[in-house]
Parts: sequence; structure tokens; C-alpha cells
Amino acid sequence: MTLFVTGSESFIGRALFARCRLHGIHAVGIDSAAPAGGGSRQADIRDPGISDLIPEGATVVHLAAISRDSDCRTDPRGAFDINVTGTLNVAAAAKKRNSAQLIFASSEWVYGDVRNDEVQVEDRPIDVTMMKSEYALTKIVGEQCLRIGCALPAVTVLRFGIVYGPRPSNWSAVENLFNAARTQDEIKIGSSKTARRFIHVDDIVSGILASRRRLGFEIFNLSGNAPISLGDIIDTSAKLWKRHVKIVETNPSQPSIRNPDNAKARTELDWQPKFDLSAGLADLKRFFDGPRYEGKS
Repeated sequence: MTLFVTGSESFIGRALFARCRLHGIHAVGIDSAAPAGGGSRQADIRDPGISDLIPEGATVVHLAAISRDSDCRTDPRGAFDINVTGTLNVAAAAKKRNSAQLIFASSEWVYGDVRNDEVQVEDRPIDVTMMKSEYALTKIVGEQCLRIGCALPAVTVLRFGIVYGPRPSNWSAVENLFNAARTQDEIKIGSSKTARRFIHVDDIVSGILASRRRLGFEIFNLSGNAPISLGDIIDTSAKLWKRHVKIVETNPSQPSIRNPDNAKARTELDWQPKFDLSAGLADLKRFFDGPRYEGKS
């Protein structure tokens, strides 16, 4: 089976290509950025000509998107053009090349504002009128467009949790706090109890590969096994760096907790995250200690 990956030069795209090489899976792709390695070409997902780049019958993994909410808020028209129009064009190109499946990278943010005691599951109705994130809105619109208008045998929507892992920039809260524990004696946060189901990039890649060969329209949360608090990230990071770090909370009584459940993916995809917090931060430390990072902050 051949994979055709959009956003092949992204953080997740590069990790996916590395895993494919390791396991002998043929993967090619496109990205708006100039490719750094083989198997990828520079192209715009809105270009109808991308169908010529998709191998016949390939499984399409659609990662490309404007993914930072600040960028979507600054240019909502551009965000919708790329995240929605681009998705429709990718789906049309996949259909033209007789792809059996389109795997669509969505986000836990499509659940909108949630209560701290709420668990987010895939079959929960979503009220888009309550959304405050332009990025989330582009993703839920993309999902719905694929649900009602994509004439492929299978569309598999993967709602990613907040992804972290070894990378030099564009960090999530995990990498930012890990680096702060390395460089600062005092870290200021809102509430140490704020928590997310953070997920290591390697577990995201495993989930993408596990979702191949599905049929029909399906949605899966790909998230960590349990919420991880900001306080736990700081404490575990400080221990790894062998430092004492003081946590200063500016709003300790108002934590924000998001809890997208991954039970459906674990059961139906036979997938299981391998990285708990300790293993994930140890992987970050190897990266920070290595020659690629060289102590940058």
C-alpha cells in the first residue's frame, strides 16, 4: 500500500515518513514548503493538478493545514481557503486517482468550549455556533464536507489531541514548559491543574498507520490515555533536568481541562499510546541534549 501525504514537511509529516521508511511502507507526498528529503514535492493542495502527483489507488493522508489559531484569526479567509477549499480539492484528486481511503487530520478543538468535568467522545453533537476558534471551525467544516460530499469508499477522520515531541520550534505547552524547567528557576502559569490529553508525535503516527484500510465514514480521537496537568509537566521536567523550579500560579482556582477520550481508537483500531509523560519527556531530553538542538532556547 502506498501513502500519499499532504503536509509532508510538517512535524507529523516528517515523523510519518520516517516511520514508513523504517517499516518499508512506500510514501510520497506534497508540501507548500520546499522538500528537505526524497519522496516529497512542492505543491499547493488547492491546485487541481495535484491529482497527477497521487499514485493510482494510494491511501491519502491529509495533514496539510493552517494549524495555528493565531494565523487563522489573523487571516480567516486564507485559513478557510486552505483548510476547507484545499481539503475539498484533495478529496477530488483522491477520487480521480481511485484512492480507497482518505485519512483526514482534524483536531480535538472541534469540540469547542467544554466543561472541566466533561469527556469528549466522537458521537457528541457539536454546536458550531458556540465555537470561538477559527481553526476549529475550519476543521469541523472540513469534516462535514467530507461526510456529505466525498465519494470515496472510506473517509477516516482523526481528531488529534495536542501533539508534542522533539522539534526545534512551534512548541506546544509540553515543550515550552520542559524548556522553561531547564532554563528558569520560576515558572508562571495560570493554574497548575490545567490539563490536556497531550500525545507524543510517535503515537500520532502509530494511530495514522493503524487507521488504514477502514471503510465508510468514521471519526476517532487520537489522544493520550489520561489528562496531564501543567503542574505534572513542570515537576517531571524539573526532575529530569535535576533542578528545583518554583511554580507561580496566577489563577489557581480556574483550571482548564479538556478530556477527549481515546477508547474508540484503542478498541476499533487496536491502537495504544506508548508514551506516558515520563517517556515523552525523556525523549525530549535526548533531543535537547543532542547535536541538532545545541542548547537553543
